[in-house]
Amino acid sequence: MSTGDKLFARLLNRPSGTPLHLDSPVVPSVGLQLYLDGEGRIIHLSGPLRHLLAQEISRPHPAPLLEYVLPHSGLAIEGRPTDWQGQLLDLDFFSAAGPPLHLRGWVQAQGDGWLMQLLDIGDLLGERRQTRSREQCQWLATQIRDQLRLCSLARLPEALGEQLQHLSQHLHIPCLAVALLDEQGLGWQIHQHYAALNSPQLWREQQSLGTALDSLNGALPQRLLASEQPRLSTLFGPNAGFAVPYRDAQGVAAWLLCAGYNAQQQAPDLSDHDWLLLAAAVAAPLLERLREHRHHQQLERLEILQALLGSGWWEVTRDSTEVQLAPTLVRSLGLPAERITIQDWFNQVHPADRDELRSGLQALQDQGTPLELCVRWQCNDQALPLWFRLQGRSLGIGAQRRLVGFMLDISDIKNQQQQTATAHARLDNLIASSPAVIYVQRYVEGALQPTFFSASLQPLLGWSLADCDDGRLVEHVHPEDRSRYFERTRQLLREGTVSARYRVLDRDGNAHWLLDEAKLLRDDLGLPVEAVGLWLDVTEATLAAERVKASEERYRILVEDSPAMICRYHPDLTLTFGNRSLATYLECLPEQLPGVNLGSWMSDEQRLAFIDRLAQLTPEQPVSTAEINLRLPGREHAWWVWSDRGVFDDQGQLIEVQAVGRDNTEVRRSQQQLTQSAKMATLGEMATGLAHEINQPLNVMRMAIVNVLKRLSNGDVQIDYLTDKLNRIDTQVQRAARVVDHMRVFGRRSEIEQHPFNPLEAIEGTLSLLSEGLRGKGVELRIKEAGFEVQVRGYVDQLEQVLINLMVNARDALIGKREADRDFQPWIAVYAECDEHVVRLWVEDNGGGIDPRLLERIFEPFFTTKPVGVGTGLGLSVSYGIVDNMGGRLSVRNGDAGARFCIELPIALDD
Repeated sequence: MSTGDKLFARLLNRPSGTPLHLDSPVVPSVGLQLYLDGEGRIIHLSGPLRHLLAQEISRPHPAPLLEYVLPHSGLAIEGRPTDWQGQLLDLDFFSAAGPPLHLRGWVQAQGDGWLMQLLDIGDLLGERRQTRSREQCQWLATQIRDQLRLCSLARLPEALGEQLQHLSQHLHIPCLAVALLDEQGLGWQIHQHYAALNSPQLWREQQSLGTALDSLNGALPQRLLASEQPRLSTLFGPNAGFAVPYRDAQGVAAWLLCAGYNAQQQAPDLSDHDWLLLAAAVAAPLLERLREHRHHQQLERLEILQALLGSGWWEVTRDSTEVQLAPTLVRSLGLPAERITIQDWFNQVHPADRDELRSGLQALQDQGTPLELCVRWQCNDQALPLWFRLQGRSLGIGAQRRLVGFMLDISDIKNQQQQTATAHARLDNLIASSPAVIYVQRYVEGALQPTFFSASLQPLLGWSLADCDDGRLVEHVHPEDRSRYFERTRQLLREGTVSARYRVLDRDGNAHWLLDEAKLLRDDLGLPVEAVGLWLDVTEATLAAERVKASEERYRILVEDSPAMICRYHPDLTLTFGNRSLATYLECLPEQLPGVNLGSWMSDEQRLAFIDRLAQLTPEQPVSTAEINLRLPGREHAWWVWSDRGVFDDQGQLIEVQAVGRDNTEVRRSQQQLTQSAKMATLGEMATGLAHEINQPLNVMRMAIVNVLKRLSNGDVQIDYLTDKLNRIDTQVQRAARVVDHMRVFGRRSEIEQHPFNPLEAIEGTLSLLSEGLRGKGVELRIKEAGFEVQVRGYVDQLEQVLINLMVNARDALIGKREADRDFQPWIAVYAECDEHVVRLWVEDNGGGIDPRLLERIFEPFFTTKPVGVGTGLGLSVSYGIVDNMGGRLSVRNGDAGARFCIELPIALDD
């Protein structure tokens, strides 16, 4: 078969093995056929395109071909037809409709003359023009984005005006404006605008637009007419308008407004995606820089506030030898520098508080215990020390840990507290403990004698004040707890406050557990005067605590001996307990687990998903189960099947999580190996089609090289001609490279974690691997374009594997049916649709469907209807598992023409 026949077959989408006979003067009515004599004059023409020519040709009057083509096309047909043989000719003919007719073809010997066969390539040239326009749009967006990001904050308004002017001049837009939300976020306003010369001034800076733009669809650019949108007539005037949204994670954040502009007429080659790209190039860096400006303002305000309050931050360096203080704090304390040694910092603290501060910092550094205390600061120029409230937190883990805190001057508050502490001690105890027994003990000659009991003593114990004076109070204390009572008295006299628990006998001899809290009052010389306290009956609570303690001991033994991994942790994933099975799996001791964060073994995405799942726990639905992936140090990835049960307080807040898990790593690895094996088997089945897909670019490159060598041998070296041929070769090289790259990516093992992706990418990748092979086998592909932009979570290569399995199964069934019926015209349809929650991918064929008795077993492992040795029975089973692992569902039913497989995947929500 000749080269022209092969090329004609490819352009007409015919199998290359089908011969095309040219001996007869009647040629199939496709495109345009010109019959030429040896001098290149037209003898006869045929084909449907002949009616589009400016004039037809009659046989008695042969006319040169050059009279019917545009002048620039004459270079391609210089000489005689024998010189054009073997070349691909691009010619522009004069047409009756006005615009030239773009045709591509070749010449071939036909009897005593020549036959030129031509096809219409106007659509192909239009696609190239759209591609160039899209590239220019991307270049323009990059320039705008870079200029707005690199300019200073002071020059941002000027730079934005320049870029709006550049955009207006490039696209010939009379009026441009950027609309942002106002400070309250309730309406839109003009942030900045640009109007070309002789254009109306439609807008002004900071002009309020209200909520008129909210009525538009915030997903795609909107073409607006005042007659269709009366509310927008004041915004765009009487002329047409064009509004392009910019969306971020919170929704529509900005609008690019174009007034007096019809995008369909003036920029027909720009798609909605191109307009959204331009809007993002302007709005994204602008919003980023505005947020940066607001951040600088907040820092300035914070510094002023710290100076007014006499406060500021502090941070201990990583080696714990120096402390860095805020500039405002350095000035208020009169320190020589912002960074001082830790010892100099301690020397500034009052000796009475120095050890407590040192101990608190040590606990913060070693254990991460938050620092919260009040210390006195010694200043040389002040008689009284300054009181500061110190708070500190530990940030980071291990070597990256930082100690950061805040100092607040509370001198006025602390002085007032000290002045009123003595006067309010008795009143505070009475008010806070009024339901309990309130008592007063007078300090007499080194002992405390009861002088007052509240009326609640009689109902509680049956005693009166007379039964407890003269040292008889200790007789009512349980004999086993009298040593505790004496220790309570000594501690009260020594420390000034006490909280003790002991048993007291009532009049009937029954024991009551009492919580004794007391405070010692002193005179101005520091000598004891009296003790004020209360007794609180905690008998039931104490007995319950003992029962709980015994129950916890039994629970601990049960948990420790369990083969499952059991633990408790806070909502921030910090472990408070882990049993021996969990410690053994993590290769550590159970005592080392408390304080360890589970999230340290997860990726950022896994950790956020885990915390989000915990946030959805409620007292009504406190249990959640999921499979989690962990990256253990020095080991491979591990998968656990993990069940959480939330523990909530009285307000319904999650305070702790109890969890049980089991290792699912081996099962998961077996599933991955099975999926990878099925993928490689699928890739092997596609080898023939892929070889054909790679061989096509090689044939085109060979033809281009032959034409170039022929021109060079004739001494006809034209730069434009050589450039065109080299560009054509480069295009085919890229095409073959894309196929090879996609084969390599598809054959690679899937990633460990699922990622969001557009399911249309999987359809595109599948068609790039199968389309040529299917057409080569005579199977028609029916592809319905989908215009939505959504994402699902999973693995794009595994979704391709599912689509390939479905299409290969359909192909095998169709080819088998065609062998039985040669007139059968097989086809496979692939299309996608989505709604608010799910995306559906359909694969349908006209093979007659599946036996209804087999539909229930079609996804069972090792079930196949193919002959022995042909099918493994794993393709649909593996596909079903892949879709289920992505949270979706794979189903099948019989349609009107054949089987219809549906892949249903949930749409991934924005993080």
